[in-house]
Formats: sequence, C-alpha cells, structure tokens
Amino acid sequence: MTADLTRSATDGPAAAGGAGPSAPSATAGRGRRGGGGLGRYILTRFLLIIPTVLILMTVVFFLMRITGDPITAALGGRLTPDQLAQRRAEAGYDRPLIIQYLDYLWGVVRGDFGTTYTDRTPVAKILTEYGGATAELVIYAVVVALVIGVPLGMLAARARDRWGDLALRVLAILGYATPVFFVGLLLKLVFSVGLGWLPVAGRISSRGELTMGKILNPTPFYLLDAIRLGDVSLLWDVISHAILPAIALGLLTGGIFLRLVRTNMIGTLEMPYVDSARSRGVRESRLTTRHALRPALIPIITVMGMQIAMMLGGAVLTETTFEWKGLGYMLAEYMTARDYVAVQGIVMMLAVIVAISNFLVDVIAALIDPRVRY
Repeated sequence: MTADLTRSATDGPAAAGGAGPSAPSATAGRGRRGGGGLGRYILTRFLLIIPTVLILMTVVFFLMRITGDPITAALGGRLTPDQLAQRRAEAGYDRPLIIQYLDYLWGVVRGDFGTTYTDRTPVAKILTEYGGATAELVIYAVVVALVIGVPLGMLAARARDRWGDLALRVLAILGYATPVFFVGLLLKLVFSVGLGWLPVAGRISSRGELTMGKILNPTPFYLLDAIRLGDVSLLWDVISHAILPAIALGLLTGGIFLRLVRTNMIGTLEMPYVDSARSRGVRESRLTTRHALRPALIPIITVMGMQIAMMLGGAVLTETTFEWKGLGYMLAEYMTARDYVAVQGIVMMLAVIVAISNFLVDVIAALIDPRVRY
C-alpha cells in the first residue's frame, strides 16, 4: 500500500491508471498520433485567421456605409454640395457599393488601407506609428494581470472559505467589474495629482522624446529603446509613465485570472495524487507550487486570447484617459472626427492582432495540454 501511494505521488495522475507492460508502446503510439494531430491543429487554427479577419472587415466596411459615404460623413457641412460631389467622384464613392468593397479588399491585399480625409494621412502610416504603443501597453497590462491574478489566486485557494478567501474574491469582482476609465481617473487623482509620485498622462516626457529621437533604427517599444541606450533616467521615465495605464488596464484581467487560478487550484488540490503526497508529509507550500500550479495555469492560457481582445477594447478608454497615443487613442480621435476610413483601418488592425493572439494562445495550449488538439 505504501509503495502504491509513493508511486502515485511521484508520477502524478497518470500513474494512478496503472498501465501495464504495454504502456510504453501505447504511449509512443499516442505521441506519434499526437504529433500529427498537433500539426493539423496548428494548420487549421492558422487558416481560420483568414475568414475571421475577412468577416470582421466586411462587417465593419458595410456598417461604416450605413450613414453614407466616408467623405460626406467626414467633411459634410464644410464643403459645398458641388465640392462634395467632386470629392466623392474622385474617391470612387459614386460607384456601386460592391465595387467599392472589392476595391477596398484589393487595396488591403496590397497593403493600402486608404487615406484619412481629415488630415490626409495614409492609414498604413497610422497603424505602424501608433500600433507599437498599443502593443506595448497590452504587454504591460498582461504582466500586471499575471502578477496580480496568479499569486492572489493561489492564496485564495489555500485560504478556501476563510475570510482571506472571501476578501480576495470580492477584490476579484471589483477588479473586473469596475470600469477602466473610472480606475484610471482614480489612479490619476491619488498617485499623480494627490501624491505626485507618477506622471499624470502621456507615454514619455518631452525630454525623453528628445532623447528617443537620437536613436538610430528605433523600435516601436520605448522600453526596449531605453534599455538599448542604457540611460537609467530615460528607463525610469518610460516605466513611470506606463505604471498607471498598465494597472488600470491589467486589473480588468487580473480579477479574472484570480478567480480562474483559485477555482482550478482547489480542484487540483483535491486530486488523489496530491492527497498521497500530503499523507507523506509534503509541505502545503510545495503542494501548491509544484503539484497544483501548472494545471491551474492551463485555463489562463486558453482564455488569454479572449482577454487580449478585452484589453484592446479597454485600451481605447485607457489610452484616452492617460493620453497614451496608441491605436485606441487615435481610434477615439478619428471617431470624433467621423473619419471612417481611419476607423475602418484601425478596427481591422485590432482584429488582426486579436486573431493572431488567439492563434498563438491555441498553439501554446495545445503544446501544454494534448487534449486541446482533439
């Protein structure tokens, strides 16, 4: 009996099944089939990116045309009817809608997303110039969400049904139920206006922008460029501007991660192989970190793509609140100006980011948990 318990605790749940002498060959066969299954799974998920982006791009295109053509929406009231008609003819908006749609698709294939009507800027330039800022903010927010959600979820699982667990669950609900813009304004009032510890807005200071301008071949990420320069003051300038926006956006997902980790760790800690290890005197802290943490992280990875989509939606409010000039900030600006060509291009780029993120998350989940492939 003791030997069985020892073997169960050492090998984990798989050992409880007690496969006989034929187990190695069966496992090898499953591994060979899993390899092929993994390849088909990755290819299928990758090919699904195309129809996903195409459907969303089509929906956005036709929704933008409900109120009329983009030129009338952006410049109506500022040009005479004759001037509007001339501009519409030059842009091809006097042609059938299906022809306009096919022309737009062909332009997207060639990397041409059109030109804004309010400031005559190529949409492709907007995407490349401001896309890095949004990607950097989302990465910061994911780090904040993991730092908050995983450790607190572990604590909540270990303190199950006690006051600490209750407090953390309430905190999690507040995290994902409180509007992002409200959290952002509250953080600004406390840490920027009240205490004066952190900058109130922007992505970097004016002095930092001058220093960044000296970098040859800059990347879209200020943090990487500051590290490349080796300037400690510039590095703190970048980090200090990112702290409050990252917290405001990361709390939304951090609360969800907390609940996921708590729920899954409670289930894992009740597994027979964990009970066997506990009966042999293994410390609770070791059981939590070595036996229960990894299975609890798998659901976080599987929902990460959805959370990135939520973060991109929240980035519009976060970037507007903190004047963080990324795609969300520019989307709000062009929506106010009713420049639907710019809105269309930005929304499509966000859709591509979400689709690629979901693909990468699915691949990682399939590598960690083979059951996902089938």
